[in-house]
Amino acid sequence: QVQLVESGGGLVQAGGSLTLSCAASGSTFSILAMGWYRQPPGKQRELVAVIGSDDITKHADSVQGRFTISRDNAKNTVYLQMNSLKPEDTALYYCAADHFEYAFTSGRVNYWGQGTRVTVSS
Repeated sequence: QVQLVESGGGLVQAGGSLTLSCAASGSTFSILAMGWYRQPPGKQRELVAVIGSDDITKHADSVQGRFTISRDNAKNTVYLQMNSLKPEDTALYYCAADHFEYAFTSGRVNYWGQGTRVTVSS
């Protein structure tokens, strides 16, 4: 099993920046594919970004150019740096992990964090 612990959520003004962190344990971190999902109020969950064990990243069109996913294998941690935040970025953000990157295509990933709330004020 993989355990994920998130941190960094909070309240920020539109145009501001925020960085989320997710620490993983219970598996060899470097072989995991890691990702971030979010669920805005009243909407369904959506994939935000993925980073594979090969360090190749993918970002949703809605955040491309503003958000950056990265990982530090020495710290067993994945990050989501969020810049130029907009009110529509307000959501519950989830960290996720799987041994197979293709799991993120369907959202059927094996491991999930508890979620951290991000609120962007207008």
